[in-house]
Amino acid sequence: MKRFYTDVSVNSGNDAYWIELDGRPVKTALGNRQMLPNRALAEDMAQEWSAQGDPIDVNLFRRRDLADYAIDLISPDTDAAAAKLLPFLETDTLCYRAGPDEPFFRRQEEIWEPIIERFEQDEGIRLERVSGIVHRPQPDASLAKMRERLAAMDHFALASLQSMTSLAASLSIGLLAMAEDADADALWNAANLEEDWQIEQWGEDSEAQAVRKRRTADFMNAFEFARLARA
Repeated sequence: MKRFYTDVSVNSGNDAYWIELDGRPVKTALGNRQMLPNRALAEDMAQEWSAQGDPIDVNLFRRRDLADYAIDLISPDTDAAAAKLLPFLETDTLCYRAGPDEPFFRRQEEIWEPIIERFEQDEGIRLERVSGIVHRPQPDASLAKMRERLAAMDHFALASLQSMTSLAASLSIGLLAMAEDADADALWNAANLEEDWQIEQWGEDSEAQAVRKRRTADFMNAFEFARLARA
């Protein structure tokens, strides 16, 4: 696509912010007004437009893609979006450990257990840990409390949370990454603990490296989007 604009600016009104290209408001992929929650996110997304060359590279619109997803697909039914996240708690990667006699179990206990304990403390819930792959239901009280927690989130938060949770296969990682004091690198490394263990044992191939790089970029993008959306 040829670059069709010269000036990029941010405007505001009625507690919302939006980007204008040559004075015309940007719309989402589905044609809705791209109304943003604060200036920090709007300015960051405006930079994506300003940094474009000619032709436009749509792959560089990483924040815009998440914002459009939040507005077009999550905002119409935030309850449904929240409900889709709850199963990630039932199968949370950090709750499923190797057998106690396996070497990897000690690594999981060292890295994962402090994270799960922090998550339980922050959310006021209790989670079951499992050795092996046989599913064990999480406590009903924990699921009910988490259901309320997710239902209270807005569409921008849910968009970033959904991205981080699915990439990490862990709702605990996703929600901890939403905290103001979150260490995104440590959390993402924890989510990839099993993969890194396998690399230590057997080595790494170039295809796996490329996939990991792409997934890391997606996780960090969602992390930054969440940080900006709550600024």
